[in-house]
Amino acid sequence: MHVKRVFIVLGIIFLLAGTVGLLHPSFNYHKQEEVAKLGPIQATVDEEKTMQIPVAASAAMIIAGLALVILGPRMKP
Repeated sequence: MHVKRVFIVLGIIFLLAGTVGLLHPSFNYHKQEEVAKLGPIQATVDEEKTMQIPVAASAAMIIAGLALVILGPRMKP
């Protein structure tokens, strides 16, 4: 695969990731944590956590994606 195509594909991926980050800035996930362990017996807690994606990070991904898509084909081989 040519380097130009790699940059274009990466640019498209960055554009999509940035757009998703702007449209859906937070998401929930579950994390199991071990709270106690007594020999072979262990107790765990299933916590629901929320992750926020900063707007600046999404905007940076979109800008980087645009730069890769626009400048990728102009690179010298």
